[in-house]
Formats: sequence, structure tokens, C-alpha cells
Amino acid sequence: MYTLAVQRDFVAQHFLIGGDWGAENFWHSHHYRLELQLEGADLDQHGYLVDIVHVEELLAQVVTQYKDKTLNELPAFAGLNPSIEHFCRIVATWFSDQLNGPNISALTVKIWENNIAWAAYRVRRD
Repeated sequence: MYTLAVQRDFVAQHFLIGGDWGAENFWHSHHYRLELQLEGADLDQHGYLVDIVHVEELLAQVVTQYKDKTLNELPAFAGLNPSIEHFCRIVATWFSDQLNGPNISALTVKIWENNIAWAAYRVRRD
């Protein structure tokens, strides 16, 4: 099984809802790091798992969609606590829908909200 990963950093804001999360209940920023991992058993005729230029274009779209935004205000987070777990699922599902990669059998989005805390969500594309 091959794995290809790309990363990008961006700053976005949020505040947690639905519980007493202390300081996290108040609007604040995170310097997020998003990593997209793509998996597949076969390479294409050029020896690639996927066209990395296509992946980088999609990643740029994701960063533009969330950079300097407050997650709570975005339609994708309507009715949700904007946790990194939900954030990962939302981004992973979007990538799976947008990705032109017939060799990709699964993808994982991992998002760090700081140097020690991250979450991930994996989508199978079989």
C-alpha cells in the first residue's frame, strides 16, 4: 500500500459550545496544521499514486475556505461544536468528493490545533 501526504498551515478561529470548556468557550485563534494522506495499492502509468498538482490545488481551496474564518460561522459547522474531530470529518468528506484519483482507496485528514493535539478522520473509497 502506498501513502502520499501533503500538509498546509493556516490560522482560523472558533469557540466551543455545548459544555463548560473554560477558555475554549470564548472566541480564539488556532494555528492549524492540516495533513492529507492518500492511500492506494496501485500507481498510475507514470509511477504516481495521484497527480500531486491536483491535490495541491484542492488543498489550496481548503485553506482558502477556512483561513482567517470563524468556524462557528460557516455553514458546514451549523449546529455542530466546531471541534477538530468535526473539522477533520468535514474536510475529509469534501476531499473525497472532490479528488480525482481512481487509484486512491482511502484518505485521511489529520488536523493539529497546536503542537500536541490533533484529530484524524479516514474515508474509504472502495
